[in-house]
Amino acid sequence: MEDALRRLDKLTQEEARMATAEALRATHAVDERVRGVAGQVIGVDDRVATVNDRVMGVDDKVTGAVTDAQAIKRQSSSSYIGP
Repeated sequence: MEDALRRLDKLTQEEARMATAEALRATHAVDERVRGVAGQVIGVDDRVATVNDRVMGVDDKVTGAVTDAQAIKRQSSSSYIGP
């Protein structure tokens, strides 16, 4: 009977080790996937920053064009002699 209990205990311990090893493998796989997602998020963030820079450049050009148009309007208004 004691021999049977020892074998059962040994099998239980081996099963616990196997379950722990499987959990470790699963955890490692999840960790690798999370790292992959984090890399993709960084890539998207870099692209968004690039688009933001481009939008700011366009905004600066539009602001310059509006300023130029207002200056032209003021010049034409001040030089208008009228009927």
